[in-house]
Amino acid sequence: MDEADPPRRFETAEAAAGAILERTGGEVRLALPLGLGKSAALANALTRAAEADPSIRLSILTALTLEPPEPSGDMERRFLGPASARLFGEPEPLRYAELLRADALPENVSASEFFLMAGRWIHVDAAQRRYVPLNYVDAVPMLLERRPNVVAQLVSPGDGRFSLSCNPDLTPDLLAARRRGEAEFLLAVEVEPALPFMAGAAEVGPDEVDVLLEPEGGDGADRLFSLPQRPVSLSDQAQGLHVSRLIRDGGTLQIGIGALGDAVAQALLLRHGVPDTHRALLAADPFGAGDHGFAEAGPFREGLHASTEMLVEPLLHLMEGGVVRREVEGAAIAAGFFIGSRAFRRRLREMPAELRRRIAMVPVSHTNALFGDEAGRRAARPHARFVNKAMRASPLGAIASDALPDGREVSGVGGQFDFVAQAFALHGARAVTVLDAARESGGRRRSNIVWEVPHATSPRQFRDLVVTEYGVADLRWKTDEEAVRAMIAIADAEFQPELLEAAKSAGKLPRDAEIPAGARGNTPAAVRRWLAPARAAGDLPSFPFGTDFTRVERRLLPALSRLREAAASRRDLAALVWAGLRVGAPGRMQAACLARMGFERPSGIAERLSRAALLGALAGTEDEPGLPGEP
Repeated sequence: MDEADPPRRFETAEAAAGAILERTGGEVRLALPLGLGKSAALANALTRAAEADPSIRLSILTALTLEPPEPSGDMERRFLGPASARLFGEPEPLRYAELLRADALPENVSASEFFLMAGRWIHVDAAQRRYVPLNYVDAVPMLLERRPNVVAQLVSPGDGRFSLSCNPDLTPDLLAARRRGEAEFLLAVEVEPALPFMAGAAEVGPDEVDVLLEPEGGDGADRLFSLPQRPVSLSDQAQGLHVSRLIRDGGTLQIGIGALGDAVAQALLLRHGVPDTHRALLAADPFGAGDHGFAEAGPFREGLHASTEMLVEPLLHLMEGGVVRREVEGAAIAAGFFIGSRAFRRRLREMPAELRRRIAMVPVSHTNALFGDEAGRRAARPHARFVNKAMRASPLGAIASDALPDGREVSGVGGQFDFVAQAFALHGARAVTVLDAARESGGRRRSNIVWEVPHATSPRQFRDLVVTEYGVADLRWKTDEEAVRAMIAIADAEFQPELLEAAKSAGKLPRDAEIPAGARGNTPAAVRRWLAPARAAGDLPSFPFGTDFTRVERRLLPALSRLREAAASRRDLAALVWAGLRVGAPGRMQAACLARMGFERPSGIAERLSRAALLGALAGTEDEPGLPGEP
């Protein structure tokens, strides 16, 4: 279209979809942003049109399709049902996702993703077949090769312009390619007032918009998908404390979403604001992995700069707490996209404009790579620490973060390897991979440090810093023997002997090698002894940055987790039922939990047994103090 032409404005998605179909001749190659920024209304209108008319050809390429969780059993239904809208929002369901899950996509419709909502699509063969493995920084080149002719995105309106808000991760680079004549597509946007207006690189002028969906009316409510804050376990907090001593003052930080990001931010705020408590916690560390020369402590005098693909709520707390304050071109934070909770979006919307300008929403070609302005980005990212979570690691340093051993995709590579590559390209930078040393699965404890990693997100030649709740292993440029010894020292004690024998069998350790004496106490009980007093004192709360869960729901979460673990073993489940039957009159909190789950007056033996199992699980977990302002 001519750059001077205003966008065609529509009040209904169906009318907008009709105009798109007319402009494309009925063959639509639709690119939708990763995560929150998808225009569900436009995507659904195009999908319904293709379902109704086989002559229409619709292919959808996207990533991270966000959907509220589906309860997997009666207990989850009781817990999630009444709270789903409050916790996860009320987003318009995406029709292509419903069809994909049912393996019912018509022949004239296809959909594929390059990053999946974690765990959501493991058992959906149609989605597994259509997954595209991709580093995030390569998403734009891949899209340009596939030649999308429509990009459909949510935008925030403001002063005659639009903001890509939560998703300038790819679209600005696609628009730049269009201006250079390297791409030809319609930019179709849907106005969403619930999104904050983020300025700078996220801004788009009306001359760049071809189709504008702006429904009349509406109550202004934020119904977008939301992610509630999850509890931060003592194991997470141990990992966060270990990471906190790796972060150099004046340096650069990248963290992701979830309990790990919360734990790292919490530890950094302790280090900055309550340094004596932080030092005391590190001094009490009972594990023998050593600090490998990393012993950063004390307040941040210069402060950090955050350069991260995802803007997460803890980064706002770090900025407001004075930890993240080193500015690059006027911004303390540079990020490519965000999701978050309703409260997080409201916080961004209501933030003073001068403070919000310190958050630069930029393409991931900026955060995830050095090319472009390489000299400037190298200067901006001294002592970078790129902190990411993994599922498994081998003692030789291969990291698995996205797929199961059989090849099924859990999530996606995303930007993790982008940051590993940066860590090796930047002077003084390190990739910090964090994983739980062990996990519960099928009623058994299993090690996450395993000799073989069939599908590595990051291969062993990129091995760097690995952190578990038991300490830090520095693997960069170490011999295989040194790497194996360091990894065994941060493994769970239950699994150290088998790792030692596997290493000896492979010739990576001498036959007389032994488990380090200081690492033989690597147990969950040791973590509890170390950090439970700090939790009881209020220094390490399980929700350091608040939550949408009520106090009763927070009390239920650990009990429901214990129930899930016990469900894999009849013996463990029977033990919980027996423990619950032995509970006398429920206490006040127990009674509130039973009422919240609909067990005040159980009917039938199945409900009575479920009630007893829940009571048994509640009896075996601890309550925590309420958050400020709660009774």
